[in-house]
Amino acid sequence: MRYERDMRGYGANPPDAKWPGGAHVCVQFVVNYEEGGENCVLHGDKASEAFLSEIVGAAPWVGQRHWNMESIYEYGARVGFWRLLNLFRDSNVPITCYGVATALARSPDQVAAMQQAGWEIASHGLRWIDYRDHTIEDERRDLEEAVKLHYEVTGARPTGWYEGRTSANTVRLAAEEGGFEYVSDTYADELPYWYEFDGPDGETRPQLIIPYTLDANDMRFATPQGFNSGDQFFAYLKDSFDTLYEEGRNGRPAMMNIGLHCRLIGRPGRVAALKRFVDYVKSHDKVWLARRIDIARHWKEHHPYVPQASRPSKMGFEEFVQRFGSIFEHSPWVAERAYELELSPAHDSAGGLHNALCRVFRAASESERLEVLKAHPDLAGRLAAAKRLTPESTREQASAGLDALTDKERELFTKLNAAYVTTFGFPFIIAVKGKTKDEILAAFEKRIGNSRAEEFATACEQVERIALLRLKDMLPQ
Repeated sequence: MRYERDMRGYGANPPDAKWPGGAHVCVQFVVNYEEGGENCVLHGDKASEAFLSEIVGAAPWVGQRHWNMESIYEYGARVGFWRLLNLFRDSNVPITCYGVATALARSPDQVAAMQQAGWEIASHGLRWIDYRDHTIEDERRDLEEAVKLHYEVTGARPTGWYEGRTSANTVRLAAEEGGFEYVSDTYADELPYWYEFDGPDGETRPQLIIPYTLDANDMRFATPQGFNSGDQFFAYLKDSFDTLYEEGRNGRPAMMNIGLHCRLIGRPGRVAALKRFVDYVKSHDKVWLARRIDIARHWKEHHPYVPQASRPSKMGFEEFVQRFGSIFEHSPWVAERAYELELSPAHDSAGGLHNALCRVFRAASESERLEVLKAHPDLAGRLAAAKRLTPESTREQASAGLDALTDKERELFTKLNAAYVTTFGFPFIIAVKGKTKDEILAAFEKRIGNSRAEEFATACEQVERIALLRLKDMLPQ
């Protein structure tokens, strides 16, 4: 079974974003332009809009116009938009607009103003509706129509995509369309990343993802337990910015998105908080204010897509076992059983796959684990002398100098090996990588005094340690 969600991402060591000017954080403002693209019977929808307005908890009116809802959305186009335009123009802040194609078509003056101000106009889909129950064919058709209408209205095709009210197919459909420099229908990270998908020819293709946000977002003025005042909004944005700025100062620069809606933040009682935050951000030196298209192009230049070697979670059974069947010495059954687990991108690292293999080993019977222990060779024993070790064991023993013992040292190892096997019924096992001969001998002499139960547990731990070291030579950390 394969689990397609990626719960690992960049892991403990994200890449250095290399923001221009050594910025500690990249701050990006999005203005969502949805007014005129929302659910409305005038647009051919079955019911009125019920999402993100002053009417918290609104229900759709089936077959009827909702005059209050319509007028709230109209406020965003008629008043809120211009207030935001003036704020960002006066502050010299670059903006990305997520523009719903049908909304843009109904607002030519606003489109012209965006273009004059140098805003990036990305696509926010054809209509501001929920796609979770749409067929993939219907959603694809709307995506294609959105690109077409966007071009007709703005004079250029969109290079960024964010649908927002998505289905499970949205990101893949946008990636397969092939014309977007970035897709933002994810909230999974604070840095851009590459999404891989299989093209119609079966070849793996990349799509740059620039994650978006629902927390640093004025939509929470329109949700239960959200922001009740501008002060709360400002405090949350400031705390987010301060945290990211400090992390960037300490070598982990990331990205802060702020999501805005003309009908929400465009109200006079809220926009003052936004202005305070803009001024606060601009009072810091190490900040890169950018449009999303600027981020996309920066990331492609400094972190271009690099095709990955065959990943464990994408391998077929035979390839998987051939590649990892020797991680546990002469015990391919460990890899065979691990293949049947719920592997995902989280298992494509050394630590991730190690966890899966160890699950199988730990779940095995004591007799099966004993056979794994017995499969290990003696240290500097007869198999080593006859050059009949596995390639992995040969490299490991050589790294500790066990292939170059003096006669006296070899005699001592032979004596200890025999005594150990007689006592416990399996060879002495230790992860020798990084250890000296003296350290190995000291461990040998100490552990031979353990009880069998203690030594069986210790030997199993060392088998797992050896497996991890082997995987680290094969997979990303």
